[in-house]
Amino acid sequence: MEQENDWDRDLLLDPAWEKQQRKTFTAWCNSHLRKAGTQIENIEEDFRDGLKLMLLLEVISGERLPKPERGKMRVHKINNVNKALDFIASKGVKLVSIGAEEIVDGNAKMTLGMIWTIILRFAIQDISVEETSAKEGLLLWCQRKTAPYKNVNVQNFHISWKDGLAFNALIHRHRPELIDYDKLRKDDPVTNLNNAFEVAERYLDIPKMLDAEDIVGTLRPDEKAIMTYVSCFYHAFSGAQKAETAANRICKVLAVNQENEHLMEDYEKLASDLLEWIRRTIPWLENRAPEKTMTEMQQKLEDFRDYRRVHKPPKVQEKCQLEINFNTLQTKLRLSNRPAFMPSEGRMVSDINGAWHKLEGAEKGYEEWLLNEIRRLERLDHLAEKFRQKAAIHESWTDGKETMLTQKDYETATLSEIKALLKKHEAFESDLAAHQDRVEQIAAIAQELNELDYYDSPSVNARCQKICEQWDALGSLTQNRRESLERTEKQLESIDELYLEYAKRAAPFNNWMEGAMEDLQDMFIVHNIEEIQGLITAHDQFKSTLPEANKEREAIQAIQAEVQKIAQYNGIKLAGNNPYTTITPQSIDKKWEKVQQLVPQRDQALQEELARQQSNDHLRRQFANQANMIGPWIQNKMEEIGRISIEMNGTLEDQLTHLRQYEQSIIEYKPNIDQLEGDHQLIQEALIFDNKYTSYTMEHLRVGWEQLLTTIARTINEIENQILTRDAKGISQEQLHEYRTSFNHFDKKRTGIMDSDDFRALLISTGNSLGDAEFARIMGIVDPNNSGAVTFQAFIDFMSRETTDTDTADQVIASFKILAGDKNYITAEELRRELPPDQAEYCIARMAPYTGPDAVPGALDYMSFSTALYGESDL
Repeated sequence: MEQENDWDRDLLLDPAWEKQQRKTFTAWCNSHLRKAGTQIENIEEDFRDGLKLMLLLEVISGERLPKPERGKMRVHKINNVNKALDFIASKGVKLVSIGAEEIVDGNAKMTLGMIWTIILRFAIQDISVEETSAKEGLLLWCQRKTAPYKNVNVQNFHISWKDGLAFNALIHRHRPELIDYDKLRKDDPVTNLNNAFEVAERYLDIPKMLDAEDIVGTLRPDEKAIMTYVSCFYHAFSGAQKAETAANRICKVLAVNQENEHLMEDYEKLASDLLEWIRRTIPWLENRAPEKTMTEMQQKLEDFRDYRRVHKPPKVQEKCQLEINFNTLQTKLRLSNRPAFMPSEGRMVSDINGAWHKLEGAEKGYEEWLLNEIRRLERLDHLAEKFRQKAAIHESWTDGKETMLTQKDYETATLSEIKALLKKHEAFESDLAAHQDRVEQIAAIAQELNELDYYDSPSVNARCQKICEQWDALGSLTQNRRESLERTEKQLESIDELYLEYAKRAAPFNNWMEGAMEDLQDMFIVHNIEEIQGLITAHDQFKSTLPEANKEREAIQAIQAEVQKIAQYNGIKLAGNNPYTTITPQSIDKKWEKVQQLVPQRDQALQEELARQQSNDHLRRQFANQANMIGPWIQNKMEEIGRISIEMNGTLEDQLTHLRQYEQSIIEYKPNIDQLEGDHQLIQEALIFDNKYTSYTMEHLRVGWEQLLTTIARTINEIENQILTRDAKGISQEQLHEYRTSFNHFDKKRTGIMDSDDFRALLISTGNSLGDAEFARIMGIVDPNNSGAVTFQAFIDFMSRETTDTDTADQVIASFKILAGDKNYITAEELRRELPPDQAEYCIARMAPYTGPDAVPGALDYMSFSTALYGESDL
């Protein structure tokens, strides 16, 4: 490097300039020599032996010079100075007319020229701003830094600095808290200069190299002195700028890491809460302990409806949001060159999907069980009431029969009375046989109640057992009485045929009327219009038999009338009622009248049930009409979302806006779903279990609706992630459009996913030359789970990774090294000084102690910490 052109050893220095150079160069040399524990007082005297000159060069270069000679002779001094001058020349500096003898002789002009040469080489030469260097680079740096300040116009290194404002502006630009620039006056240069020099010495470690009077008291300050002084400001602030740049890079990396950790913590908590809710809910849905009454089971059904309407929908949203958060986090990790997030064991998205699938399985089985159990209880209530009615009728009929069968009236009866008793007993046996069917029905109903696990089966069984035992006893007593009567029949033969005919006809007719009354009062349960219409048809057929029955009644009453007529005609005094039967004409007429009353009542009950079934049919049609619209609507929306996700209409922001509007239109459709839920509740409350007017079930439509909401949310999230990728990687809208066009072209099935063969063709079309090994590497990136499918998001992640640059672990390590002053470790004090408080504490809490050979107490290992931020594979 050649010295400045204005340096000429034959010209005499201006005395003021020489004074300024002496002060400035001495202060500059001492700022370096004090690092070696020494200093100079007189610049031309203290460098004469060459020892401090060699020491100065070692300090500022960081290199070792040849060992100096310690002798006091002139030759030793010349040799030492020559070693120094040789070292300067080895650095590319061309020394002009400066020899060792002149330095040893204390030539002030030559000594100042040598020091200026050293300053140029080691303090100014490497300054570079926009491809300028040395003096021009330093001047350009000063102009840029002071450009915003009033009354400052740096054009040179002499008179532009006389008023002191330029010095103050440089300090204020980098450390505004140290200077109140607005209070400085251009007409007070001494105050301005003293203020700048004192602040620089106190806060910036720049020794005071000139006095204010040196600059103000001369027409044109020495350029070399000013350049030397200003270069100290440059190095002080450029080092701070370098540290600030390094700190900013680290802050950016740490901010990303902290945000990602917050997202991971949010995911873990949301996943834990959702899994805990599923864990608590599944046992409730798997509980199949039946209740004893319809009221209790219907309360369970209402609790289940509350679960479906109130408790589950927020959890569906949480599950969807969890997947969206997971995808967003993974995208951010990829964009910041971080390792993929692996949730805690048991909290993977697949684990949550598995638990959710188990929940929905339990849910479906629970609803089916509830409805079946309600049907069973309804059937049980019907059977239990039917059992009680038939048992009461039978018990009423058997009341007193044992007493009648055990009396000994035949022992004192006449022959005619015995014959009458025998006939009466035959009629009773006929009546008994007619009741056999009712007893069998009672036993069959009790058996069915047992098989259906009726809660009050013990009392039913006890009552049935008592009836059966009593029935067996009546049979035995009947047989015994008949045998007794037949033993005496040979002696007692008197019979009234007319009474007997009455008794024989009255008994079955009376039993028919009792059966008719029982049937007319019998409870019924139907589930559709066809079943009630069948009962109405059967009732109409019964009514058609009434005229014939009435003829039979009139014929039976005619027999009794004939008895009265014959007795009256023959003057016979009848002894009480018909001796062969307890069925009187009055009882027949009374029961017939009861039948006549029950027929219209049965008509009314059947018509009311018909109206109820018609109402139920209306509910079915109402639900079906709505379901048949909503089902295709949901399917159509699902297909439209699928088309939207692979089309390219406008920018990503346009697509995102369109999708959000589309999502809003879907959300606005929610009242239709709520209305359908209301219709479904009315159907369940009416105990309607089938619907022939639609193939859609409420469960099917619920699942479809939830899938629709989840799909549109996921599609929006995919676009958001594409925007994140585009903005983070600097991808233009045209590039993204080109990527989408290429992807769609090879996405033959229009599913948004392509297999490996189609993906290989896509890569080849983008200019990638692929061997098997390279393609396997790329597939490992875009399909890490080896599923054989590649999404558009994975494709643009790959393309952006291949074409853009990102922060790396090496870059972060280099930034920490700057903050650490080139040490292999950093201290907590340095971190707190260079970084914002929260990020400094974040690093301190996570950095391991440094264990290298140059370790000091409290040293922290920033290399392993930086590596951990990106994963081992990045180094």
